[in-house]
Amino acid sequence: MDIISRINPLLEILRTSPRRVNKILLQKEGGRRPVGEIVALAKAGGVPYLFVPKQALDKLSAHHQGVVAMLSAKEFTGLETILASPTSPFLVLLDEIEDPQNLGAILRSAEGAGADGVILPERRSAGLTEAVYEVSAGALEHLKVARVANLAQTMDELRKRGIWLVGAEGGGEGEFHEFDYTQPVGLVFGSEGKGLRPLIRKKCDKILSIPLRGKVNSLNVASAASVFLFEVVRQRSARK
Repeated sequence: MDIISRINPLLEILRTSPRRVNKILLQKEGGRRPVGEIVALAKAGGVPYLFVPKQALDKLSAHHQGVVAMLSAKEFTGLETILASPTSPFLVLLDEIEDPQNLGAILRSAEGAGADGVILPERRSAGLTEAVYEVSAGALEHLKVARVANLAQTMDELRKRGIWLVGAEGGGEGEFHEFDYTQPVGLVFGSEGKGLRPLIRKKCDKILSIPLRGKVNSLNVASAASVFLFEVVRQRSARK
């Protein structure tokens, strides 16, 4: 069972997936607001809640905001479900992103950009933890996330279905905007330290990079993902 101890992510879960919330503990004295909104949503969703002393919450989470909720684990979505509806799929593939902060930030950007789904490998990837929920600011509740045993094999399957795979890495064959993202596309991002693994890089149709004009020679993976994601948005919006 997961717990969440931040107000905004909890509000988003109560609005979208109240069945995942098993119980809510609220600080009895001097808790942060909006307690009233949490209680109203809990009542509407049939979620049990209880007011407890602050010390009880401290034992469960050192950095709570006057609330701790017990959640059922978020279920991963099957790859076939993600691919079932979109006519021009827009996917995000993450190769060994192990930092929860980066994963949460990428999920937030992916949802904001309207991605149809995110694909994670089963091994060497951050889980959908409380930290990921908090950084995603509730976006995870609206986003389909699939977990696959072998990312390279999944990429082969996506290519057979006509989905172009664009890897993001410094020193690529061109710049991030030099691709037609109105086609079915999957953006592929590598780990924080090593980037794309050689096999994953080989499976990509294109490797593109972001031109940097300053003194640093690379961007954080979450920042780079945002640049690519919203280039897809820009192109698809312009094509409408």
